[in-house]
Amino acid sequence: MKYAVLALALGANALVACVPGTPPPGTPGAPDAPGPTDAATPIDASDLLGPPWRLVWQDEFDGPEHQRPDPTKWRHDVGGGGWGNEQLEFDTDRPENASLDGQGRLRITARRENYGGRSYTSARINTAGKFERAYGRFEARIKLPRGQGIWPAFWALGNDIANAGWPTCGEIDIMEFRGQQLRNMRASLHGPGYSGGANHGKEIDSGVDLSQDFHVYAVEWDPGRVVFKIDEDAFFTATPADLPAGTDWVYDHPFFIILNVAVGGTYVGNPDGSTVFPQTMVVDHVRVYERIP
Repeated sequence: MKYAVLALALGANALVACVPGTPPPGTPGAPDAPGPTDAATPIDASDLLGPPWRLVWQDEFDGPEHQRPDPTKWRHDVGGGGWGNEQLEFDTDRPENASLDGQGRLRITARRENYGGRSYTSARINTAGKFERAYGRFEARIKLPRGQGIWPAFWALGNDIANAGWPTCGEIDIMEFRGQQLRNMRASLHGPGYSGGANHGKEIDSGVDLSQDFHVYAVEWDPGRVVFKIDEDAFFTATPADLPAGTDWVYDHPFFIILNVAVGGTYVGNPDGSTVFPQTMVVDHVRVYERIP
C-alpha cells in the first residue's frame, strides 16, 4: 500500500503525484557486512527465462563498487517531506544510499543520520522516461532488509501520471514488506476507487524469513490480467471483474519501475529501539520480458 507522494525529477521540472522481528546481529550505525547468502548469481543463458518469454530490458548491476546505478536506466527521487505517508527518511542520490557492490548487485541502504532536516537517509530510484512498458513479466531478485519501521518495495506506476494523476494512472505493487513481519509480503493494485488502504491486493505468509536469502518477486501482466508471483509460485491474480463495482481497470498503458527502501510511514510504523541501522535491500537483478507471439 504505497499511498505516498512521489516526486519524480524529470529534467528541470518536478512531477508530484499521490501514490501510496528480531533485528539482525550488529550495532546501530555499524557498517554493512555481506552475509553468506549475498552471493550474486552469474548470468548466463540458463539464468534467463525462455519461451514463452523474451528478454527486453535488464539491469544486472555490473560495475565497480560504490558506482551509482546506471543513469541511462535509473533516475533518483530526491527529497524528504514524508512523501505524503509520514515517512521519516530523506532520499538522496548519494552512493552511500544507492550504489553497486562490485559483485553484480545493487544496494539500497537506509541509514540513521541527520541529513536534509531528517533523521534517516535512504534512496528511491525509478525508470521514468528511460524504460516504460505495457505488459510482460517484470521481475527482481531481492534480499530484503529487516527491522521495525523498515519498508522496502518493488513497484510500478503508470507513465501518464503527469496528466492523469494518481491513482488514475494506476499503480502495481509487485512486492511490499514490513521489516517487522519477516515472513509476510503484499502485492496490490491501486486505481481510481481502490487505492491507499482500500487497494485491491493480497498479503501472504511466505513460510520463510524473507530477509535471510534472495527471492524472485515477479508480476506477469497481460491485457485484462495481472498475476503476482514469488519464486514462481503464483499467489494472487487480479482481473477487471475482481475490482469494486463501478471502478476502472487502468492497466493498459506503459508503466515505469521503482525500487526503494522507506523508513517509517503509516504502513509500517516508525523504527524503535530494536531497529538496527544501516539496513540494506540487495538487488541481484531487475529484468523485463515480453511474451513471444
